[in-house]
Amino acid sequence: MCLIFTCGEHTFRKEVEGYEGITCQCHNCGNWAGHVIKSNPWFTFCFVPVVPLSIHGYHDVICNICHFAQPLENRQDVQAMKRGVEGGGNIPMQNQPPPPQQQGGPPQGWGQAPPQGQAPMRYG
Repeated sequence: MCLIFTCGEHTFRKEVEGYEGITCQCHNCGNWAGHVIKSNPWFTFCFVPVVPLSIHGYHDVICNICHFAQPLENRQDVQAMKRGVEGGGNIPMQNQPPPPQQQGGPPQGWGQAPPQGQAPMRYG
């Protein structure tokens, strides 16, 4: 009789409390797709989590595009974002809505005469 047992590792992940909705720049690819995630690795036996491999887990900044992970304690910029939101201070730029667009008419500065002593631009 032949019995086959499967052993391995599975990592459970969730967002860290206080960092929900904060998006930061990835230091690997440069995209604004980094999120703070808590990872808890477990040893599995026959696909059933049996023993946790870390008691407290790991807090990392993980990019959703390139999957680069960096420890949260190495990212003071992300920690400052949390302090800014908690303290009611400045909201990070990426979480602010874009400025309102002007409706109708040309953009600001069009149709004005060039500064004195400067010739108008010619195209062609």
